[in-house]
Amino acid sequence: MSQTFRELLKKVGSGRHTSKDLSRIEAQTALELMLQQEATPAQIGAFLIAHRIKRPTGTELAGFLDAYENLGPTLPSLSHLSRVVVFSVPYDGRSRTAPVLPITALILAASGCPVLLHGGDRMPTKYGVPLVDLWQGLGVDWSHRSLSQIHQVLSKCGLGFVYLPDQFPLAQGLVEFRDQVGKRPPLATTELLWHPYEGKHHLISGFVHPPTENMMREALALRGTHCFTTVKGLEGSCDLPRDRKAIIGINNPQQDPTWQRLILSARDYDLGGSEVPYHSTEVLLKQLHAVLNGQASELMPAVLWNAGFYLWHVGISADLENGIQEAERLLRTGIAKQTLCQVQQILSVL
Repeated sequence: MSQTFRELLKKVGSGRHTSKDLSRIEAQTALELMLQQEATPAQIGAFLIAHRIKRPTGTELAGFLDAYENLGPTLPSLSHLSRVVVFSVPYDGRSRTAPVLPITALILAASGCPVLLHGGDRMPTKYGVPLVDLWQGLGVDWSHRSLSQIHQVLSKCGLGFVYLPDQFPLAQGLVEFRDQVGKRPPLATTELLWHPYEGKHHLISGFVHPPTENMMREALALRGTHCFTTVKGLEGSCDLPRDRKAIIGINNPQQDPTWQRLILSARDYDLGGSEVPYHSTEVLLKQLHAVLNGQASELMPAVLWNAGFYLWHVGISADLENGIQEAERLLRTGIAKQTLCQVQQILSVL
């Protein structure tokens, strides 16, 4: 048993009136002891559920991210000066609405904007469809790759994926505990802020509840991460909704020194409507392939809305309307699909 961890557990697990927040260094120590499993299973489970009940602070999340940076993988900077867009989405996947992020990532990469994703397999508590399964269905297997191989693909094609079981087995080791406690632990929020890349990057994180966004902003400020975007997306993802207004937060001191709030409606661009439901991975992959082939699909408006927004947001397109038109062009001409084929080809020889 870790006596050090026992003392940290006592701080967060003493109940509503007597529990105390951890300092940044204490939070880092606690997560490192859990990742290395120097804490016992009983201690780890107790901490995860106690900390969920207490609720994390921005300072604690900053400490958790310090632990991820210290013990986890980090891709080296690309040789060119492009800022890498890092999409951080919930690891337990989507179960109600159809995700379109793989197509968005391909369109950005095809436009010269490098994109890095990260995630694992089906994860508690939702066990929704993970991104890695969708990539496999598109002919791209990110598993069993070394970090250097992922870096090569990111450098050559502008697309990369850090797969948790291979690149961060210490974090993968806590998945069983997450299953057993039956609730999302604060680690789930940490993953929304993680960027396993050491160079210039633009972090894009999804969230559901406004208090989570506030914690995220505090944690990122403490960590010195200044270029980031928050999206009140579908099921906490970075996918913008079409059936309601999209709520987006922008922190980019190079463009504006103040925090910006952006409210957008897909209906203003004739792309509004009901969200496409997620029925099964098989059905979703058929929809994604149809979009990549430039064919009519009920998923196409969601793809154009998301890809068009991000093309504009990262500065490739002059405005949102032009971004939507550019996304449609890249799909119709097959350029986005060519990027997918390039990724497949490079991975096949690595």
